[in-house]
Amino acid sequence: MSAPPRVQSRLRSAPDGPVPIVHHGADALYVMVADRVVGVVGTEAVAVPCALRTRLPRLPRVAAAAVLGGVLHLDGVSLRVGRLLDVGVPPLRAARRTAGPPPGDVATMIGRGDGLTPYQDDVLCGWLAVHRAAGIATPEVDAAVRAHLHRTTLLSATLLDCALHGEAIPEFVAWLAALGTPDAVRRSVALTAVGHSSGRGLRQGALAALSQISPVEGAA
Repeated sequence: MSAPPRVQSRLRSAPDGPVPIVHHGADALYVMVADRVVGVVGTEAVAVPCALRTRLPRLPRVAAAAVLGGVLHLDGVSLRVGRLLDVGVPPLRAARRTAGPPPGDVATMIGRGDGLTPYQDDVLCGWLAVHRAAGIATPEVDAAVRAHLHRTTLLSATLLDCALHGEAIPEFVAWLAALGTPDAVRRSVALTAVGHSSGRGLRQGALAALSQISPVEGAA
């Protein structure tokens, strides 16, 4: 298995015992560890920054999950982390060093939209991730997001927490790194194709942030 460092740390800090399965599909499974979600994803799933990654095209059915000795077990099979993944956004140089206004009223945005990751949450994730890439603090928005995480799904709350820490899916990271290069259009298309609308939401929030901080041309 491979996993982001914060996912490994969350598992290592969790007490031994069963953990609830909150979602199970052929491509991805999510369990609740403490107050956040840890995923297990196959090769066809979106590689969310809160998940252990496998090389399986499809996941088997799982009846029970537990954390034992800092390792996630599914039906008694241990998922040991053999490689750590960097899921952080790339550094972005910006002309402006202060944050602009958020892309809407945070309190009313969180939880708005359909699915495991509501669209407005994805917009906020994109906005936050760009500010983390630029090294620009957003304390008021951060506080508002944390205060209203209870309004959304467990997975989306976890992904908002990831964005607060500058973590994102590979397609978003690749697009941000390609800004100002000939590869930017191709990366944009790949990003917007993610999920039913998640990629579009991430890009919308990111573009709102980029319009505010004026990134240095060609710098990503």
